[in-house]
Amino acid sequence: MDVHRLRILRELADRGSVTAAAAALHVTPSAVSQQLKALSRETGLELTAPDGRGLRLTAAGEAVVAGAQEVLDALGRLDRTTAGLREEPRGTVRVVFFPSAARLLLPGLLHRAARHEGLTLSCRDLDLRPDEVPAAAADADVVVTHHDERLDPFAGGRLRRHPLLREPLDVALPPGHPLAARDAVGLDDLVDADWISVAVGWPVDDVLNSLALVTGTVPRVVQRINDFSVTEELVARGHGVALLPRWSTDHRDGTRLALRPLAGVRAARLVRAVTRGEVTRPAVRLVLDELAAEAAAVTGGAARASQSRRVTLSSPS
Repeated sequence: MDVHRLRILRELADRGSVTAAAAALHVTPSAVSQQLKALSRETGLELTAPDGRGLRLTAAGEAVVAGAQEVLDALGRLDRTTAGLREEPRGTVRVVFFPSAARLLLPGLLHRAARHEGLTLSCRDLDLRPDEVPAAAADADVVVTHHDERLDPFAGGRLRRHPLLREPLDVALPPGHPLAARDAVGLDDLVDADWISVAVGWPVDDVLNSLALVTGTVPRVVQRINDFSVTEELVARGHGVALLPRWSTDHRDGTRLALRPLAGVRAARLVRAVTRGEVTRPAVRLVLDELAAEAAAVTGGAARASQSRRVTLSSPS
């Protein structure tokens, strides 16, 4: 049965006439009569009968109105529930991370999400090229992605961008490498080095290529590994050098890897959350806010730790 027609039948029962019901519903009396006839056909019952120039409910009509009230009450409760869901940050939010962002941000984000009753995160890691992000955003509520700070692949597109952090990219060296004793390393110092990069088209390789254009130095890439944990292990064991993100690399305070900034050039990736369109769900908005808060906490903590190490290193022995 059509719910709208049940509401019309209820209005007739409550208001006593077709004219009054039509006025309450802001339609014509003829429209009310037509809808009541259609409801009678749907139920297979005579719900109304002529009463002078108007209509009255039959016994069947009275019974249907009584049942309709239960249906309409339930729909009213459902409307209030859905309104609450629209206004309260509840439900499941699907988030996609690229792997090193998951290492950096996901543990803290899960702790933050656990403070909000009714909010559930469903997360996965996907290694995506920038051109693959729109398809991922079609299936997820939030996609955390990254790109070279010199070129924004999402500018002018349909995706909404939500900045999270700028993560410097450092040269990763084995701890015993001669250049590890320096405060910073130039690309020209690594002309003869074996580089471990990522697959062509992935953001860190874009940064390395950008640096090559700026400096005129062409790095010799001997391995292309997308899993940074593998790259970390290869560098630690002396199989090459790499550009790795400063805060999400497992360098173990320099005992596993020596991370050194590039001298004379800015090298970083921008980490952003992107959404397919305007964010309307409060739960998604909350997750974006908590992501930004976690990114701020991570970068703030990293900056304090970096400052502490500089002070320690500069202190007289």
